[in-house]
Amino acid sequence: MPALVNYSNGDGEMYSFRANPMELAQLCSIAGDVYSPACKRARISSSFAFNSGESNRQPSIEILPDECLFEILRRIPGGKERGSCASVSKKWLLVLSSIRRSEICKPVSSCGDVEMESGESLEFEDDGCLTRSLEGKKATDLRLAAIAVGTSSRGGLGKLCIRGNHNSSGYGVTDLGLSAIARGCPSLRTLSLWNVPMVSDKGLSAIAKECHSIEKLDLCHCPSITDEGLAAIAGNCPNLSSLSIESCSRIGNAGLQAVAKLCPKLQSLSIKDCPLIGDQGLSALFSSSPAISKVKLQSLNITDFSLAVIGYYGRAVTSLVLTGLQFVSEKGFWVMGSAKGLEKLASLVITSCRGTTDVGLEAIAKGCPSLKQICLRKCSFVSDNGLVSFTKSAGCLESLQLEECNRVTESGIIGAISNCGAKLKLLSLVRCMGIKDTASGISLSSLSQCSSLRSLSIKNCPGFGSLGLALVGNLCPQLQHLELSGLHGVTDAGLLPLLQSCNAGLEKVNLSDCSNLSDEVVSTLARLHGGSLEVLNLDGCRRVTDASLAAIADHCMFLSDLDVSRCAVTDAGMGYLSNAEQLNIQVLSLSGCCYLSSKVLTCLKRMGRTLVGLNLQHCNGISSRTVEVLVESLWRCDILS
Repeated sequence: MPALVNYSNGDGEMYSFRANPMELAQLCSIAGDVYSPACKRARISSSFAFNSGESNRQPSIEILPDECLFEILRRIPGGKERGSCASVSKKWLLVLSSIRRSEICKPVSSCGDVEMESGESLEFEDDGCLTRSLEGKKATDLRLAAIAVGTSSRGGLGKLCIRGNHNSSGYGVTDLGLSAIARGCPSLRTLSLWNVPMVSDKGLSAIAKECHSIEKLDLCHCPSITDEGLAAIAGNCPNLSSLSIESCSRIGNAGLQAVAKLCPKLQSLSIKDCPLIGDQGLSALFSSSPAISKVKLQSLNITDFSLAVIGYYGRAVTSLVLTGLQFVSEKGFWVMGSAKGLEKLASLVITSCRGTTDVGLEAIAKGCPSLKQICLRKCSFVSDNGLVSFTKSAGCLESLQLEECNRVTESGIIGAISNCGAKLKLLSLVRCMGIKDTASGISLSSLSQCSSLRSLSIKNCPGFGSLGLALVGNLCPQLQHLELSGLHGVTDAGLLPLLQSCNAGLEKVNLSDCSNLSDEVVSTLARLHGGSLEVLNLDGCRRVTDASLAAIADHCMFLSDLDVSRCAVTDAGMGYLSNAEQLNIQVLSLSGCCYLSSKVLTCLKRMGRTLVGLNLQHCNGISSRTVEVLVESLWRCDILS
């Protein structure tokens, strides 16, 4: 009976045929007379495909073991040649990326590298470091491997920035890509990882093992990195000077303690939204890192203890930003100031910290003698008393910014300006709803002028009106920058005294959305300050007409930026501007000027000799054909339409 013989082709496919026993015996006898040497088993199994009884092998170079390819490719020293090899196949690229720079055989002559460097486009920072940045779908392991191979012959990357996409799946940077960078770029100094959920401690440890020159590390939304990865960086990168950690849910106190113990050169620290980081980690860091000068802490579960440690050990801190510290009370800010360790603190920003009160603010002023800039945002428990006491004790204060501090009134602002005397240079108020126009009860004789104030910005404070503005004008005669935005209560009568009292000459003026200002203010501004005015923004001042443009054309010789969007200007007003030969306006915004028509074409062409930016959006009276002609004529000007 014929026997059933099964045969597999190595790909999992079975072939069957029936053979006569006598034929099988005869076949075996023939095989016995044929010389057949012993074959060595291949390290990599190759696939065969049966097609009409013939087998098709892959090219022999593709079935070489990785070890053989490694030895071959590491003997190709030239950067250009290695780049060509990397483009052969994915396998070759990955093998090349696994070769460390120290394992590449050195050439007798480096002429090939010189040619390659001169013919390849590279990105260098100001400090000479080669830099690469990958974002979104471009951030993959293959690209990192290619970067590692392409830059290894010229010293490797100095800075690498990866911005992944945490919403995507199926692609992205993993530990494999970082390992390739580690092997090919041992001189890496700056590493930034954002939204790379597939990068874990293994990848960061590979960087730490090979790249001992790391100085700046930025980790944002890296959920797979833990204290172990951060400790690896700390243990192998003693030159770490800047550390930023944001939304890394598995990094905690142990990681910061490792940094505190092993990174004595740390100067900049930024930590945001890391729930496992608390008092223990921060206290260890500040008590062991005397060089820290820039600190940013946001949305952390820390208490008064951490602020006390900062206040005592932060002798080198010059910039401090505290945001959303919900568990820090008034005591924490008071102790931070009273500890008197922040002797060099020059800039302080506090946002949404309920513990910020008048008591803590006064302690900070007394304990920080070098404080020059303070910004308070959403500090709802700071009142006039605290602000006046702070400005009285802060003898070096140059910049005061208040945003949504709704317990501060007009009286507190006037008192603060008067206290600052000859130091304050900038005052900014944004959305302070407690300010009301009640300055009529304040006596000028009891107040001191603030002759140092150069910049005044008041935005979206609906209660700030003409009385308060006139009083501020009398106290600040040396203003150069004036920004009054969204102040519907300010009229010509309130702003004119301020314009008349400014002796230094205004250079930049923003009156956007001050709907009750008219041509009288603009004409006075142009007449008194036309010799110094460089930037003027009248966006949304609907009572401004062609008369204002005529005054600007007559008096403003140095004006380079003019915005009259949503104003009641017409073609005639544009004619005034175009006929003023002394004007050299470079940026002109006419957005939403509904009274302009296509007749303005001639005026704009005439002004085109100096224009580099022109905004014609929402000008319904100007036809699209007119815009096309302008685009053709004003070829050096960027036109928005």
